[in-house]
Amino acid sequence: MGSVGAGIDAVQLLVFAGLTALVGLLTWWKVRSAKHDGSGQDVFLAGKGLTWFFVAGSITLTNLSTDQLVGMNGNQMLLLAWWEIAGFVGLMTLAFVFVPLYYRYNCTTVTELLERRYDGRSIRTLIAGIFLVGNVLIYLPAALYSGGLFLQSLFGESVPLIGFAIALALIGAAYTIFGGLRAVAVMDTFSGIGILGLALVIVFLALAAVDFDIVSGVPAERLSMVGASDSPIPFHTLFTGMAFIQIFYWSTNQNITQKAMAAPTVREAQKGVFAAAAVRILVVPPIVVIPGVVAYKLFGDVGDAAYGRLVAEVLPTWLSGAFAAMVAAAVITTFSAVLNSTVALYSVDFHERFVGKVADHWKLGAFVSVIATVLALIMVPVFQNAESIINLLQQLNGLSSMPILSAFVVGLLFRNVAARAAIAGVVSGIALYGLFTFNQDFAAWVGLHYIDFMVVTLATSVAAALGFNRFVLRRRAEWIGLALFREEAVLEEAEIRGVFD
Repeated sequence: MGSVGAGIDAVQLLVFAGLTALVGLLTWWKVRSAKHDGSGQDVFLAGKGLTWFFVAGSITLTNLSTDQLVGMNGNQMLLLAWWEIAGFVGLMTLAFVFVPLYYRYNCTTVTELLERRYDGRSIRTLIAGIFLVGNVLIYLPAALYSGGLFLQSLFGESVPLIGFAIALALIGAAYTIFGGLRAVAVMDTFSGIGILGLALVIVFLALAAVDFDIVSGVPAERLSMVGASDSPIPFHTLFTGMAFIQIFYWSTNQNITQKAMAAPTVREAQKGVFAAAAVRILVVPPIVVIPGVVAYKLFGDVGDAAYGRLVAEVLPTWLSGAFAAMVAAAVITTFSAVLNSTVALYSVDFHERFVGKVADHWKLGAFVSVIATVLALIMVPVFQNAESIINLLQQLNGLSSMPILSAFVVGLLFRNVAARAAIAGVVSGIALYGLFTFNQDFAAWVGLHYIDFMVVTLATSVAAALGFNRFVLRRRAEWIGLALFREEAVLEEAEIRGVFD
């Protein structure tokens, strides 16, 4: 068996390096013949050439990184599986509501949809800026921290965590700089097959290590799927803020939706989303919670180190090296995908507007990738002080998720709303949720779980936007309800019949 803290084993390292190189070689083989023209569609949407298989693989692995494997297992309770199970709601919303809209409006970034639905570009610029800040200060460093922590737990502490983070960042940035979204999506899919398979092996071996008994010796609250009021996910929140969190993450988050936009047709994109949803329901929940509970039984409450310690304990040395390679690939692809989205947001939403037309997105992307990677590495030590990385991420995401979602809600359900009104809603939502998050007295007075308060934030943000539009700008919003989506159904039917072929 592997051992934690014993230093790097030569067999582990050899298998790890070999498989990491193999994934890179397979990716190169798959994308080597692609023609490049330096356009935004080429770099950020893989030339609109991703089949459903690669759409599904890229969506799955962009989300499934060590944030989930380390962070969710680090809670060491079954309850955290709800984050993954509830993702089905967000993916179905993406498939049936947002994918048709993104294709109708020919979007490269989700923010383009907002510009088309409002009468000004300012809301697009604001939302793109929020996404950029979130990517650089939250998503990118979180992926590097959790990946570095896992590899350190597996290989031992002879290499500092930041050393692993730097290695992961350099490889991930190389994929983005030299391959764009096409290379990222292909690597996602190849490594995804390996990591999902090995993760299920981990679940089986973990259960075998405790004779398939995770009940005895484990507190009941760690085994329950019905969260108490003081748990990370109180049960009632599944019917309040959880659904809106999932809709934001899967349907309006550039890091995820960009993959669905890269298919040649709406139908092909939807097939990819459906496949990703099936994996989300059938495969992901057990691999992100069962090992953590088993680790609690074996090692006690060890927090975010649980997954790495368990893998080192139950896997043979050579196989732990293989799994480390797959986890590293997951981190690299998540980092690369978020980095590619970051470059897209900057290039399309900022550079082309405020600096000038981009002649070659590959060159600009390389420069932006380097800057974003350096900033992400600087932020890694901040995450080392977090008590639970997954809970920290969810709370920080609340600062922007519901305010951003409010802009989509107002823009898609109403007409005649000014961009300035949408901005007022977003800013008020960020301020309100920030007050709730960072002012303990206010949070105690409100007395709500942060998932519940996300619903409050969404509702007040929408109300603020409509109120600003009516009473400050003297414009009356026109409710259109689902009319926009019914129109889209007609367009989609035309596309299926080949009208636009």
